[in-house]
Amino acid sequence: MLIKIAKPSDLHESDVTPESIYLSRRRFMGGMAGLGAGLALSGHTQAAADDYSDVPEGDAPDWLKEKISDAKWDAITPSDPEKDKLAPFDDASQYNNFFEFGTDKGDPARHAGSLETQPWSVVVDGEVNNGGRFALEDLVKPAQFEERIYRLRCVEAWSMVIPWLGIPLAEIIKRADPTSKAKYVRFETLVDPDQMRGQRSSLSVIDWPYVEGLRLDEAMHPLTIMAMGMYGRELPNQNGAPLRLVVPWKYGFKSIKSIVRISLVEEQPVNSWQQIASDEYGFFANVNPEVDHPRWSQATERRLPNTLFNSNTIDTRMFNGYEDEVAELYAGMDLRKHY
Repeated sequence: MLIKIAKPSDLHESDVTPESIYLSRRRFMGGMAGLGAGLALSGHTQAAADDYSDVPEGDAPDWLKEKISDAKWDAITPSDPEKDKLAPFDDASQYNNFFEFGTDKGDPARHAGSLETQPWSVVVDGEVNNGGRFALEDLVKPAQFEERIYRLRCVEAWSMVIPWLGIPLAEIIKRADPTSKAKYVRFETLVDPDQMRGQRSSLSVIDWPYVEGLRLDEAMHPLTIMAMGMYGRELPNQNGAPLRLVVPWKYGFKSIKSIVRISLVEEQPVNSWQQIASDEYGFFANVNPEVDHPRWSQATERRLPNTLFNSNTIDTRMFNGYEDEVAELYAGMDLRKHY
């Protein structure tokens, strides 16, 4: 289904999720095309139903169930599965930043059930030859789902490890056929105050819609995905259903949720948090333990879940541990200036 449409606009959202639980079957294997030696695509395609049997079934449409059942499991996994244990699903789905539903970490889980995610369409526009409004199933139909187990690092200095299901963003961009003017990708979240109570709050500091952006080479990088599932199931509403961005070497707020527009643009977009406090939240938002937030250190992080008696504090890694794969994107840049 393709309906031509006009103009773009922007939006973005942050994320969350804790750690710990089974899993010793996942390892980086080296040599994925386009990536460094630290990552690999495995040939594992069998269903992960046994691994995620304790995750509640949602209400996924048939097309999404089919995509998930045919997914390539363990496509990218932690190099040290004991150190980077999965966050329990309950933690990953109950501790979230999604300001469209409130500012408390539990607000998204409490209030996101009001969001209608079926049907869903996404506008692809801007500097492209094949733009339009696409039903979500048509947007992702040609690509096989892959399970990517990534570390998630929030700018607030907590982190967790989550198994996502989705497709490379590059596949969507290639089909859109960008023009030579396309230098950035701009994303925008749904605006619907009737469904999203945070958007009708008089206390909100965000100028809706939520906007995020990537440089085109970042968007085309093999690690960058559009997620439609996690833990072997469809995305819960509070985690950004039905479509969210996941960029594992950047702070979580870059991974915008409930996306309704993807625009290829010539000028660098201003993301929502950059607009609110540019001295605290830059455009690039690469995880960097050497560049502190103005109000706290970024040298360490709390790996969730944790307890009152065990903060589970670990050292933060450059680019969230994906330095071998992505550092070349920023060669010659001053990462203190371009934070």
